[in-house]
Amino acid sequence: MKPLDDREPIVGSVPYLNALPLTWGLPASRTLLLPPPELALALREGLVDAALLSITEALLNPEYGVLDGIGIGSHGPVYSVFLAHRPPLDQIRTVHYDPASLCGAKLLRILLRQRRLQPEWRRLDDYRQAAGQECVLLIGDPAIRFRSERHPHQLWDLGTAWREMTRRPFVFAMWTVRTGGDYTNLIRTLKETRSRGLKNLSTIGQANYPVGDSAVRKRYLTEHIRYQVGAAEKAGIARFAAELQASEGIAVRLPKYLN
Repeated sequence: MKPLDDREPIVGSVPYLNALPLTWGLPASRTLLLPPPELALALREGLVDAALLSITEALLNPEYGVLDGIGIGSHGPVYSVFLAHRPPLDQIRTVHYDPASLCGAKLLRILLRQRRLQPEWRRLDDYRQAAGQECVLLIGDPAIRFRSERHPHQLWDLGTAWREMTRRPFVFAMWTVRTGGDYTNLIRTLKETRSRGLKNLSTIGQANYPVGDSAVRKRYLTEHIRYQVGAAEKAGIARFAAELQASEGIAVRLPKYLN
């Protein structure tokens, strides 16, 4: 790949509704849409200059930095990251989870351990099996679709649970890069893209997108998801890093914020 200064950047994003405002108007030829595990691999292999990855990737990988000011988070109910459970929370024994939900799974473990719960974890290999599980962690567009279906589950919103536990916002994803490069132009481009996306949230919500109806999409993008990462959000990231290190005994570092 040529140096970034000599060409237009290539960015990678997840194919979820909540990411659309951060890629709105970017050339399709310079935007790679991949599921989270494949997107993380694309950044590691240098196929993209920046990837909209789980904040956990930056916390656990010292070679990564994040572009300051831009992210996907919530200040309470996030709507699209929740534990769907049939038994009461204090009676759950097994949790099925999508292995792509790295951040959501780490967050859920922290929240459950606060309640002194350590259930068995099992992979959910097919979202079509979600309704048949007693307890299942759902994220992204499949989670929004699950909300519209008839099922006997209660939904424990992880954004709400985190806010109740810490009084802080939660940041799920940020633009992640390999440190050592000059990202001045890339940061400017992605901030301009975010501004354009925020100005067009109603248009994005009303577009023909295969999740919910236009009212659900508009409410989700305007009321649940936050795209700014400021002091309060960084405090939330720091708290998550501390909880992650304490609960799992793994090496965690605060991300390097690149301007």
